[in-house]
Amino acid sequence: MFSSTSLLTVVTLVLGFASGTVIVVDRSPILSLPLKRINNFTSGHDILAHDLARINKFNNRAKAHGSDKPAKRQAEPVINEVVSYIASVGVGANDKQSTDTGELVEVSYGSGDFVGLEFIDRVTLTPSLVIQQQSIGIAIESDGFEGVDGILGIGPVALTEGTVDGSVTVPTVTDNLFALGSITENLVSISFEPTTTEEITNGELFFGGTDSSKFTGNITFVPKVGDFWGISQSVSYGGTTIIDNLSGIVDTGTTLLLMTTASFDAYIAATGGVLNENVGLFSITAAQFAALKPLEFNIGGTTFSLTANAQIFPRSLNVDIGGTANDIFLIAGDLGPPGTTPFDFVNGYVN
Repeated sequence: MFSSTSLLTVVTLVLGFASGTVIVVDRSPILSLPLKRINNFTSGHDILAHDLARINKFNNRAKAHGSDKPAKRQAEPVINEVVSYIASVGVGANDKQSTDTGELVEVSYGSGDFVGLEFIDRVTLTPSLVIQQQSIGIAIESDGFEGVDGILGIGPVALTEGTVDGSVTVPTVTDNLFALGSITENLVSISFEPTTTEEITNGELFFGGTDSSKFTGNITFVPKVGDFWGISQSVSYGGTTIIDNLSGIVDTGTTLLLMTTASFDAYIAATGGVLNENVGLFSITAAQFAALKPLEFNIGGTTFSLTANAQIFPRSLNVDIGGTANDIFLIAGDLGPPGTTPFDFVNGYVN
């Protein structure tokens, strides 16, 4: 989705997975987009409220998709994005006019929604990644996209079902790049680095493969579960299983690690976390932090560990969420009882 008056800037929301052999692509020609992170929070309450509101929108979308009805805009409060990821994208060309398909488009995202008209136009991600005939939603009315010109959707194409009149689904930019032969694999990967500042360029979208400079070891691929970028996983802390082979999603637009109430309570009890009413997150003491054990995720038979530092909110940003420099806040949040959402967990960006 893009506004009718602008050509640049998108918010990137969803992490991509694909199954198959890892493709490591040479960085020339350029196949990647740098991502800038911008924090827009004033308290931990903001972060948790945003995350839960976002998941609620996903819940509504999943229900609509399951009933073969498109998700429609609803009268509900708009929760401002607390963390945005910005990339520059070119839309349109000087040598030709956009093609108006005459079709209406209506989409609800985790961060907002819009209604408008569907056009066909050129989209330029990099000089090497250009789509001449990309379907684009031009917004007549939108909510939740303040400060940016649009969204670059890279979710599963099935989620576009019913969003454009006269179309079954709408190919994403990744689908079109693969169809054009611009990328060798229908895959988009995302990398982020931990941040200690409010605004920093510390991420990357990489189309058609993986950027070998951003990781060590091997990448584990698993089948997609459900409508979104879903996976199955088990999670343990200190040798105790708190999530036992359940299904959820990986979502870069969610900040915290969200678990259903029973799993969350088990983790908080094991770590000794205490709710900080002012901030809205659970805190631990310095002694408890020193004793913090790895939080281990078993995904597709591979174990990934969150170290002690990876389980806490960046302390350099404590004051920004209403805490003090010496506070230590856990990055976990309560997703609610099972059945509240279609997900048993949400693996957010974390920090």
